[in-house]
Amino acid sequence: MTPPAARSRRSFIASMGLLSAVPLSASAWRTAPGLPAAQAGPRPQGLALHADDFLFARGLVYLQTGSLGPTPRPVMDRAIAAWKQLEENPVFYAYGPQEQAMEDTRAKVAALVGCDTEELLVTRSTTEGMNWVAQGLGLTAGDRVLTTDQEHPGGRVCWDYLARKHGVGIDVVAIAPGERDGGAIVDRFAKAVTPRTRVFSFSHLLTSTGLRMPVAALCELARRRGALSVVDGAQAVGGVAVDVRALGCDVYVSSGHKWLLAPPGTGLVYLNKAIGRAVDPIPLQAGRRVYSASSGVTNIPGVLAMATAVDYVTTIGAARIEQHNLALRRRLWTALESLPSLRIVSPPDGPLASPMLSYALPDAVKADDLCNRLMARHRVVVKIVPGEWFNGHRISTHLFNTDEDVDALAEALKAELG
Repeated sequence: MTPPAARSRRSFIASMGLLSAVPLSASAWRTAPGLPAAQAGPRPQGLALHADDFLFARGLVYLQTGSLGPTPRPVMDRAIAAWKQLEENPVFYAYGPQEQAMEDTRAKVAALVGCDTEELLVTRSTTEGMNWVAQGLGLTAGDRVLTTDQEHPGGRVCWDYLARKHGVGIDVVAIAPGERDGGAIVDRFAKAVTPRTRVFSFSHLLTSTGLRMPVAALCELARRRGALSVVDGAQAVGGVAVDVRALGCDVYVSSGHKWLLAPPGTGLVYLNKAIGRAVDPIPLQAGRRVYSASSGVTNIPGVLAMATAVDYVTTIGAARIEQHNLALRRRLWTALESLPSLRIVSPPDGPLASPMLSYALPDAVKADDLCNRLMARHRVVVKIVPGEWFNGHRISTHLFNTDEDVDALAEALKAELG
């Protein structure tokens, strides 16, 4: 459901039942969602439900959601209120109403990505989720994992650990910056499969260039070759629509703190019920609840606020957010094409495009130096791409960004590069 543009943040929170769920103190009410819309405030922020939902420093243009997303005010308010309630009687709340509320969060996250609640685990990050999966697969010496050379370290280190500790082999498919052929990627995976390949591990959206991988085709290939498909969705959930059933993956792992706009210390793992206990790490020994004897105490306020983050993005609408993000990307692409000193390495508009766009810089322009100048002189925040991939920046536009933000980056680049 998408609300009218004039809908206030107070009505949004009331519709989710959050104002009654956790009492707020008098001081909290002064900064809570009920402030009248008529009060003077910052300029509108894209699709945000209220003009002051995001607390950026005045004049800051934030284009770095792909690393760490901002937390909207209703989500932050929910975390703070839950923490205050927890401190009133820690044992009562942590092992009573708040423990059950975390299970409600699990159900909401499951619905967001299109799976059953029992197929969904709540974690603290994508990296933790990948570690759980790798540990729980029980791979042994001679088993092989097929991945790409464009994986985030948090999605790769778990396999490096298994290689070091247990002699698991790792085969790598190269995806060069500038790749624009999804079919060619699938063909390279098919040629790299061996009789001992047990896992395909790859990103939904590449962290380096934002390329949208041919996930469904790769998962089908893995299934035909008797391997499990493990998808790193850190750059997808909250920024584009995600349906794990449609993707056909066995495992899907993601973060709360990026595009979902949940607090840091939140994440998720989907385990397709068809794989049974093929993934069986220590934290699942006592079951799949958010709190159990094997998972231990977690970030309770953060998990409860994760539910509010899901409410926030679903109130706007996943499809609407994706359309908004891709429209900003198209605008940026057009602007960057006029800068001859840049080379866009992300795929053009189409099935491989995502809300992230990366460009390579000339060798004479160091990515970190330019990043610092963009921030210091123009108040624009961008991502430095790790040098092993290429010398450049990655831009990630999200629901709170506007045409003006994209234009500000383009003007800043023109000023710095001539």
